[in-house]
Amino acid sequence: MIRYTLKCDQGHQFDSWFKSAESYETLRSGGQVTCITCGSGKIEKALMAPTVRPARNAAPQTDAPLTKPETKAEEALAAMRREIEENSDYVGMNFASEARKMHTGDAPERAIHGEAKLEEARALLEEGVPVMPLPFVPKRQTN
Repeated sequence: MIRYTLKCDQGHQFDSWFKSAESYETLRSGGQVTCITCGSGKIEKALMAPTVRPARNAAPQTDAPLTKPETKAEEALAAMRREIEENSDYVGMNFASEARKMHTGDAPERAIHGEAKLEEARALLEEGVPVMPLPFVPKRQTN
């Protein structure tokens, strides 16, 4: 595994793990590496420093966000993201089927968020299922 510090064309910086350098290049050239803040697919490696292990008696690190919002709009998006993630269930790529089940009464209604292909989202809207795209890229589990 290799960790890269990446930067999008909008100046957002974030870290991501890849199986290998070749894996990173394959994913990036296929448009599968996107900015976690704005969703831009124009990504490049940023200048990185080597990881140095802390001393054994050092204080433990906290889970700080990878990037800090720089503008009021980014702060608002981060707050909206926190609100959505705290108050709804993440259903991943099952979003379309879960939303459809709730709409038809085959599943109990609840707040959900997840991912859907453009065709799936379009079909949901055509069926009258109340869905809406979110203005951020979902966090993905890589391990």
